[in-house]
Amino acid sequence: MDGTQKSAACCGERVVVVEEQRRKQSVCRRCKETYAVSANSSTSCRFHPSFFVCRRHDDQRRYYELGPNDPPYAAKFYDCCGAEDQDAPGCTTSFHISYDD
Repeated sequence: MDGTQKSAACCGERVVVVEEQRRKQSVCRRCKETYAVSANSSTSCRFHPSFFVCRRHDDQRRYYELGPNDPPYAAKFYDCCGAEDQDAPGCTTSFHISYDD
């Protein structure tokens, strides 16, 4: 194999590695979305950094993690931003974090 063939083989392998990295997909621990590792940026993941909690009206000082048997008078919201809809878009953005990390 001469120098040009060796160079072409090397470049071909590099292209394959880049293509494999581009196609590699992971699932984010925070937002549960599937994302391309090569496209991960500081604004890729939108999530709430705190829990969806409930505060009982009779106890204004204590917070409780939302449970399935909470009474209807509980005020429910995200502790980080105050959003009252459990399906509200995240209030913070950052890089995705894979379960593999």
